[in-house]
Amino acid sequence: MSSITDQIKAELTANNAVLVAHYYVSSELQTLAEATGGIVSDSLEMARFGQNSDADTIVVAGVKFMGETAKILSPEKTVLVLDTEATCSLDEDCPIDEFSKFCDQHPQRTVVVYANTSAEVKARADWVVTSGSALKVVEHLKNQGKKILWAPDKHLGNYVQQETGADMLLWQGSCVVHERFKADALANLKAHHPDAAILVHPESPQSVVDLADVVGSTTALINAVRDRDEQVFIVATDNGIFHKMREVAPHKTLIEAPTAGVGADCESCAHCEWMAMNTLENCLSTLKTGNNEIKIDSSVNRQAQNSIQKLLDFTA
Repeated sequence: MSSITDQIKAELTANNAVLVAHYYVSSELQTLAEATGGIVSDSLEMARFGQNSDADTIVVAGVKFMGETAKILSPEKTVLVLDTEATCSLDEDCPIDEFSKFCDQHPQRTVVVYANTSAEVKARADWVVTSGSALKVVEHLKNQGKKILWAPDKHLGNYVQQETGADMLLWQGSCVVHERFKADALANLKAHHPDAAILVHPESPQSVVDLADVVGSTTALINAVRDRDEQVFIVATDNGIFHKMREVAPHKTLIEAPTAGVGADCESCAHCEWMAMNTLENCLSTLKTGNNEIKIDSSVNRQAQNSIQKLLDFTA
């Protein structure tokens, strides 16, 4: 491992490249990103970091839509992903042709899409939001009298709708990881750890969210482990996040929320199979070959950038 990380470091320097990694990729890639002047964060902050860096090339350890988000904010830079086949069920569940027809059927609604979408879907939207900003943006739009068309995650959309009371029409996508958390098994686990705090990402089903002590984005859940007084946490999100949680709170106990229970299947797992496709080996190969470059039509890029910029201006 020392040899391959040394080679990656050399290639990053030679290519004036920066490595940005998502919380859900391997601990090795997260460590490497930070050790080489990059960042470990959520998808939008990864893209903003790349935009603000002096690097000519942004190397994205994550999934395809994250590479596209980086390209949208840095169209003049080269953006590489580690594997072009590493995608996201939320992205896949929301193809642009079907989504555009859905939007056309409801022209009176303001289109708000989650960051876990393709560049084309972002370009079709009025607003792009993250899990950390969705509540505030939708509350803002509700106060303006807007009706919302939301995509793609039905669980996050339902959570936002419940919390804000906004008039929302929901696209019916879901995350394959968060969809599998089971409320019955989570309640049983809580009974065995009554002093534990339950942390839940809002892409999870409502029955799981209902059991949470904290509902929030990846960053919010990490901060909860760091800042709360509890010493034990049951965590309902991708287990790749445990690396950063252990860094910020090394003496606390972390337990994976169960994906087994009523309705579970043999594939239940709290780790994204596409995130797992990111490896040190394909990081080195991508840097050496320049393969897996993200390219987006310029008009799509401009429109998507406008939708993201609304969020950046709103949260500034």
